[in-house]
Amino acid sequence: MITPTSPPTGEPSLRELAEAGQLPDHQVMDRATLAWIAGHRPAGADVRARLPQSVRLLVPNASWFARTETTDSIHGVRHGARVALLVQFLAPGLGLVPERVLALAAAAACHDCRRRHDRDDPGHGRRTARWLASHLDTVTSAFGTAPSAEAVVAVALHDVPHHTFDQDDKSEYRRHGLAVDLLKLADALDRYRLPLPRWWPDPGRLRLPVPDWAPALAHDLVVRSERARRDGACDAQALELALHAVRPE
Repeated sequence: MITPTSPPTGEPSLRELAEAGQLPDHQVMDRATLAWIAGHRPAGADVRARLPQSVRLLVPNASWFARTETTDSIHGVRHGARVALLVQFLAPGLGLVPERVLALAAAAACHDCRRRHDRDDPGHGRRTARWLASHLDTVTSAFGTAPSAEAVVAVALHDVPHHTFDQDDKSEYRRHGLAVDLLKLADALDRYRLPLPRWWPDPGRLRLPVPDWAPALAHDLVVRSERARRDGACDAQALELALHAVRPE
C-alpha cells in the first residue's frame, strides 16, 4: 500500500500549477484539483444498461514502472488500470470478441509503465512496447491473459499522432488500426484526470466515435478512484470501489 500523497496545506495544487505553467515532472493528484474535476462532470447518457456484464480489473504492478515517482502519478498505476477498463467498456460496440478485448486490455494496463515523467515524454509508447514484448510472461502470469501482437503495436503507437506516422507506423496501422484507435480512445477518455479542461478529451482528434455515455463514465471512474486513493485506499481497492460504483446491477 502506498501512503496517500497530496500536497501539504499551503502548497499549490496541480490545477494552480497548471494555470501558472509550472507543472513538475511528477504530478500527483491532490484534493483541491480533484474537487474541481468532480464539479465539472460532463453531460452523458445513463451508462448502466450499456456496459458489459463482466469486465476484468487489471492493475499493473508498481515494479513494472520505469520510475518509482510515476507509480502514484497521473500516468501511474490507476491510470493504466482505468484505461484497461475503458477498453473493455468500449469494445462491445466495435464487435470485438472477448479474447481479443482482454489481450488488448492487458497491454493497455501497462501502456505508460515505461514513462520517465508526466510531461510529453516522446517515444514512451515504443519504449513500453519493447518492455512489454520482453516481459510477456510476467504480464501474462499477473493478468491471466497474454497481450497480443496487435496489442503491443497499439501500445507502441498510442502516443504518436496519426499525422506524424512514418512508413513503418503506417504499415503497422494498416494491420492493427482498430486496436490502435481503441487504445487511443480509451487513453483519451481518462484525460478527465488532468487539471485543465483544454486537456480533456477532444473527439475531433480521435478516429473512433465517442459513445454518448463514455465521457461521464470515464469522469466517474477518475473521480471515484482518485478520491478513494486520497482517502487512504490502496490502488486496487480504489479501483474496485470505482468499478463497483459504475458497474451495472
